[in-house]
Amino acid sequence: MARQRVRKKPMAEMNVVPYIDVMLVMLVIFMVTAPLLQQGVQVELPQANAEPIPPDQSEPLELSVDAQGNYFLNVGGDAKTPVDEDTVVQRVAAVLRVKPKTPVLVRGDRNVDYGTVVRAMVLLQQAGAPGVGLVTEDTQAAPER
Repeated sequence: MARQRVRKKPMAEMNVVPYIDVMLVMLVIFMVTAPLLQQGVQVELPQANAEPIPPDQSEPLELSVDAQGNYFLNVGGDAKTPVDEDTVVQRVAAVLRVKPKTPVLVRGDRNVDYGTVVRAMVLLQQAGAPGVGLVTEDTQAAPER
């Protein structure tokens, strides 16, 4: 008996089921890892050393705030006597009228309330200070504990 050979035509279609499976797995992986990347990133902020005021500039006007919230000015009287808010504004305004380029600094105690230091900066702004610098302790020069 003679068998007839049946020739199969080559199939011109590509089987895409494995590709769909891979794409679905990748989609699930990205959906799970995307929120983790946005929420759990730990960042180390850079440390920068501030440059000291150049010696050619005039002596800065300093407003100090102690731990109890008292204000002390290094101009117009005893620097160890507390002054009230009106006196701060008057004295600073007088100094800035005579020497408008005088640097203005705030020296706040570590334990003072943040709002008190902000209030001191507002007083300096009311007196006409164009900019205010904050005095900090140099962490590199401090003794190790």
